[in-house]
Order: sequence, then structure tokens, then C-alpha cells
Amino acid sequence: MKTEGPEPTPATSPRITARLFNDPSCPWGYSASPALRAIEWRYRDQIDWQLVVIGLSDPETGFPKFTPVQMAGFFVDMRNRYGMPFAAYPKERPATSSVACRAIVATRLLQPGYEWRVLRTLQLLQFNTPLLLDDEENLQAALSSVAGLDFESVMAALYLDPVNDAYRRDRAEARSAAGGAAELQKKTAESPDGARYTAPSITFTRGTSGIEAGGFQPVEAYDLTVANLGPDLKRHPAPEDPLDALTLYPGGLSTQEIATIMTSGNDLPDRPSVEKELIALLGRKRVRRVAMGNDAIWLAA
Repeated sequence: MKTEGPEPTPATSPRITARLFNDPSCPWGYSASPALRAIEWRYRDQIDWQLVVIGLSDPETGFPKFTPVQMAGFFVDMRNRYGMPFAAYPKERPATSSVACRAIVATRLLQPGYEWRVLRTLQLLQFNTPLLLDDEENLQAALSSVAGLDFESVMAALYLDPVNDAYRRDRAEARSAAGGAAELQKKTAESPDGARYTAPSITFTRGTSGIEAGGFQPVEAYDLTVANLGPDLKRHPAPEDPLDALTLYPGGLSTQEIATIMTSGNDLPDRPSVEKELIALLGRKRVRRVAMGNDAIWLAA
């Protein structure tokens, strides 16, 4: 064990770049939210997060292979295992994700930074409502709920050349996983265009160094990656109060996200205790609770 040594020298590139490959239709990408929130809490603006949409399905390549009933059953398994809110009832029909991915790309071009809010909104739509990702009326209704978003301009841009080009680039990058660590771990999927990253794969880079975290990973894998790329970074400790956890997230957090942020080291999240704290705060009108699937999204009052 290292007990002494020189102070770390500043890195040539102080921030880590994290490119997250995700898709609003993927329950794995959505279920990774608690781990991602914990890493965001610990390292704040020392990580430059960038979103790459995968484009898992479209009418040309085919609809998801699972029926709505099968997907609803799978959602029960996911919520029990990983803790994010899911509503377990079948949708009217299978839906593709390409239009929703285009909305994320259009948002990224028109209002950089808002693509994260749109991803979150579309994930909550997909996994907690009967609405369909590929129904443009449903999509517009969801986008209109994103505070500050010019949703009409986003909808108008869905099929314009700049969005077409950017969406093609995202899909090509998402299908460039051949020969990497993700493929070695069998965290990729086959596609006609090459090995595809599965959600929520992340490539972390700093200067000339890079580490690939393919597919679904525990929070410890992400933390280890960041620590090795940036041993000189500041790592914020876990908050002791749910209200503190909510300060970085005015859009709200699920119970599992808050519990994971409040977890130290390799401890397991203590969700029951955190939920009781949130209920006490609700009784004192310090937080708001918005019912979501089998759980809720909590917001500071």
C-alpha cells in the first residue's frame, strides 16, 4: 500500500471526456441512471459528458423483437433488480427509437446541454407511461414538458440535413466497437454495420489516455476508471442528507438515484432508510414527490 510519495502533478488535460452511448428505448441505459448520478455527484464539472445516441431500432431495420407483454414483464425484473421506476403494463404496440433519437440530436444542435433533459424525459415516457416513442404527437407532448426547450423548433428539425448528418455520425460511432474492451467483455451487439456498443457504454478519455466501459457496469467500475485517469481530481464525498443530493438536480431524482448518491465506497445503497428520510422531508414540505411507475421522482420544494 502506498503510504507516501510526491504530490500528483497537474494533467495536461484537466477534464475527463466521457462519451455515453445511450438510447431512450433501452431499459439497461435507463437502469444505469443511479450509477451515473453518483459519478456526476463525485466529480462534478471535472468530467465533460457527451451523449451519443445509438439508434437501436427504426421502421427500416425492424421493430423490437419483444412483444409489449414480454417487455412489461421484463420491466418488472429490471425495477426489482436495479431500482429505477417502471410501470409494468403493456404498451399498445412495439415502438422504434429512431425518431426519439433524432429529437435528442436536434436538441443537441439547437440547444446544447438540453439533450440530457430530453433523454431523461423520453426515458420516463418510455418506461412509465403508455405513450410511444415513435408517435410524433406523443413525442411533441413529452418535449413540451421540458422547461426552456424550444420544442417546436426541435420537432421542425427532425429530418433536416444537419440532424440527418449528425444522427448518421452518432449511429456510425455507436457501431465502431469492434476490437475494443467492450467486445472483449461481450458487451457489444452484432449489427449489419459492425459491432455495436450496447447502452450505456462509456468511453472515458483524458489527454492521450482512454478507458472503455462497455455496456451496463456497476458504479465501482466507473469510479475506478475515473480515479485511474484522474488521480489528481477532487472527489466529493457522499452527501448525508437527501436534500443535498437534490441540489445538483433541479429536475428531480428517483429514490434509487438518491440512495446511490448517498452511498460511500463499496457499501450497498440503503434505499429503505433514504426513502424514510424523504418521506420525513415530504411531511415537512421540504421536498415534492411526483409518482412515477412503482416509485417517484423527488424534487426539492
